Amino acid sequence: MQSRYIFLFHSILVSVGLYCTSAVAQQFSFPDPPLQDDPGFELIFDGKTLNGWEGDLKYWRVENGCLVGEVTPETLLKRNSFIIWRGGVTRDFELKVEYRVSPRGNSGINYRSVELPDQPWAMRGYQADIDGEGRWTGQNYEERGRTFLALRGQFSRVEEAKKARVVASLGDSKQLQSHVKEDWNEYYLIARGNLLVHIINGQVMSVVLDEDAKNRRVEGLLGVQVHVGPAMKIEYRNFRLKKL
Repeated sequence: MQSRYIFLFHSILVSVGLYCTSAVAQQFSFPDPPLQDDPGFELIFDGKTLNGWEGDLKYWRVENGCLVGEVTPETLLKRNSFIIWRGGVTRDFELKVEYRVSPRGNSGINYRSVELPDQPWAMRGYQADIDGEGRWTGQNYEERGRTFLALRGQFSRVEEAKKARVVASLGDSKQLQSHVKEDWNEYYLIARGNLLVHIINGQVMSVVLDEDAKNRRVEGLLGVQVHVGPAMKIEYRNFRLKKL
């Protein structure tokens, strides 16, 4: 059974143009092309203004070419708050973005998500997790939904009315975390049909095969998060989106 999912994962990587050598494929890792060699990707944040983005300006600003989310001791949150990209919806896509997070920071990139009508700047949906302590980074967590879909190092399958089930290992969680730097990192997300892949610095961190037709989403909004808890800072730059 495990080999079946490994084969499926490798086949889909090939189908989206991410072919790599067999040795690397066995480790679910492949090199990421340089920024200037990304045909089809479009910048969705201009690095100068918040044009095309909406959120609570108490927490979000542009600084030194970065989209910055910051929570201070005077502005602690009672619930997570997002800044949302208004340029369209995410369906099948690839997203590349660089991030840097403070040591106690907690953030995430939500995609194929919905905005909650009764709570300002709240979202529900798939989330590519980020944190400064290295506990959650790389996992797939469904915000305000089915919660943990795949922890770092897991290839999981989600069926209706069942908890996510691990069908293959991508590696040891601590070893995968060692690929994450304390400075800038690149997150690479692939959403194609019901397959969701989270990659950081060229290393596959988690994969979800979502076969829960009742609860999965095939399209929705993109946003990034500041999290409840201690004061924190998250910086994003070079948001590049390619629609498949």
